[in-house]
Amino acid sequence: MFVKSRGEHASKHVLPKNLALLLCFASFCAGMFFSNRTWMVPDAKGIPWTSRTGGKQFVDYDRNIVVKNEGNSSGDISGSQHSILTMDKAISDLEIKLMASRAEHETIQKDPTMSEGVKNIESILKRKYFMVIGINTAFSSRKRRDSVRATWMPQAEKRKKLEEEKGIIIRFVIGHSSTSGGILDKAIEAEEKVHGDFLRLQHVEGYLELSAKTKTYFATAVSLWDAEFYVKVDDDIHVNLATLGVALARHRKKPRVYIGCMKSGPVLARKGVKYHEPEYWKFGEVGNKYFRHATGQLYAISKDLATYIFINQKLVQLLNEALVLVVRCMCSNRSSNFIYLLVPPVIIVMLCLRNVLHKYANEDVSLGAWFIGLDVEHVDDRRLCCGTPPDCEWKAQAGNICAASFDWRCSGICRSVERIVEVHERCGEDKNALWSANFVQTMRTSS
Repeated sequence: MFVKSRGEHASKHVLPKNLALLLCFASFCAGMFFSNRTWMVPDAKGIPWTSRTGGKQFVDYDRNIVVKNEGNSSGDISGSQHSILTMDKAISDLEIKLMASRAEHETIQKDPTMSEGVKNIESILKRKYFMVIGINTAFSSRKRRDSVRATWMPQAEKRKKLEEEKGIIIRFVIGHSSTSGGILDKAIEAEEKVHGDFLRLQHVEGYLELSAKTKTYFATAVSLWDAEFYVKVDDDIHVNLATLGVALARHRKKPRVYIGCMKSGPVLARKGVKYHEPEYWKFGEVGNKYFRHATGQLYAISKDLATYIFINQKLVQLLNEALVLVVRCMCSNRSSNFIYLLVPPVIIVMLCLRNVLHKYANEDVSLGAWFIGLDVEHVDDRRLCCGTPPDCEWKAQAGNICAASFDWRCSGICRSVERIVEVHERCGEDKNALWSANFVQTMRTSS
């Protein structure tokens, strides 16, 4: 059997340093050659440009005069000079808007009524939450979502009260279909109008895209809510919110925490089996196990780790946007030497960073891989992976209430739509446990 080495694999994705420098230098020379001259800042006096009507206009900044000339002239303005004028005008407009904004802010401060309203809005935006729970779901899982709503997920005013008083956000997490605006997306939009409990992601749904969805979820959640913990749970799992909150609150003072039921399952190399790992050769000999990571049914990470994922996700997005902007400038008649010089560095950086957070076939393995090499505390809490009755029921009777329950053989509650009500009745915590829990005593609003 042929096994690839790490060096051979790395060489396919890493651009040699010498080649990168050579490309940058070549792009610089090409920009200089095609422009026929260096990029120079023109004198501000008497700068002409072509108007939309085809005529010429001249500006004398000393006299603040604009002169139009409909005839053609041999001294046409270059694209770089036009860009300078455009930027100068944009800066002037921003300065005017800034002055207007300052004046408006002073007016609001002098008006007690308006000032109080602004403070209320700012307090909402700066709210510090305890935890954000994202319930991973799919287009075909409407019945599962309804069964969760009927059991452990508070609805309507109770969910709003949970957010305001306990600092707990709960949302079903789903992306978009491959056909934007299709029947699947419209069904979710209709369900959202009724319940208002969805978090839509900029992500195309698909089973083989769970790792990408997980990364997008954490990046999106940390950008929307400032919380201490971010939780991912599947829609066929039973959760006791108060018990989960108490379990997480014990680690709230730790900076980088990764909490779940830690496991190290076998790496499945054979094709066609469930949870097959195409990159099995990275984990050594056939039959080896994965590194320690939290099982995918439910896990939680602290804010620092969610922010780490967000930064990496945002970096790639910014690079994509930068490349699109550069290409647009090149296609317009306003491009300059500087724009041409930007292209190779941006492309090189994108090639090097396109897979900053590598995605494996299984999303729980991917998450664990992202934290390898970081100073992260792995917390193995078996209350997050209890079995269904009688297991969770016996533990509840003994005073050890489970935070989450499911069947290992089904990677969730087997036939969850029919059985989750039974699990809730036999293993659920007291109805008042959530509202009397003290894990939010130290909740505060960030200043």
